[in-house]
Amino acid sequence: MNDHSVRWCVLIPCLNEEAAIRSVIESVLALGAPVIVIDDGSDDRTPEIVAALPVTLLRHTARQGKGEALRQGFREALRQGYDAVLTMDGDGQHLASDIPRIVAATARHPNHIVIGARLLDKAQQPKSRRRANAVADWGISWACAQPIADTQSGQRWYPRAALDLVDLPAENFVFEAAILIAASREKQLGVVSVPIASRYHDTFRPSHLKPVRDVTRITTYTIGRVIHYGNIVASYRRSRGVPLIFGTGADGD
Repeated sequence: MNDHSVRWCVLIPCLNEEAAIRSVIESVLALGAPVIVIDDGSDDRTPEIVAALPVTLLRHTARQGKGEALRQGFREALRQGYDAVLTMDGDGQHLASDIPRIVAATARHPNHIVIGARLLDKAQQPKSRRRANAVADWGISWACAQPIADTQSGQRWYPRAALDLVDLPAENFVFEAAILIAASREKQLGVVSVPIASRYHDTFRPSHLKPVRDVTRITTYTIGRVIHYGNIVASYRRSRGVPLIFGTGADGD
């Protein structure tokens, strides 16, 4: 993991993850990767657990949402001189064991955002979540003018060009969609997906995403971006292609 020419770190935004956060962080540290944790105002033991580990911990005294947690994490990573950030959630749904394949994909596709796409064991996903994700993939791909296999996964590699979009005016879960869209349309970054497993077991805490509120916000933002960038029909046609998947042979691997 240390022979990668780009200096990168793992960024973990978290909120009330006392059940899983230690094992998540320790599994990343075992790979030799530096870790930045942004605690978004947890009121459980999460901050105490993280503070005892050899990581950078930044805390919000009150909850500000995932978007602001990621934004602060990006700024801290840039302040520390990192060239790229790999994000993952703190609840255990993302595994450190998938990180080497994501890093390998960045070496083959340096000017891309790399997403750990939940393409394996999809039967684990609740049907309602699967349908919502499919709609999001359809709309956000259109706004990006390129096909993306999983626009809702939080396990992502962001190169420096994407980190430079840190001040995008988007909050909460909209921020992740905004980064994808702006990186695609304004930075001309591609998006490549690395297949990972879908993990939706009873042991995970309930999602912080509020389906009606947050999906409405993401949809409204996405429609606005489609209109903003224009060339609506051409963008739609480009978005209907085959997503780039690392390791299938289609990407040259």
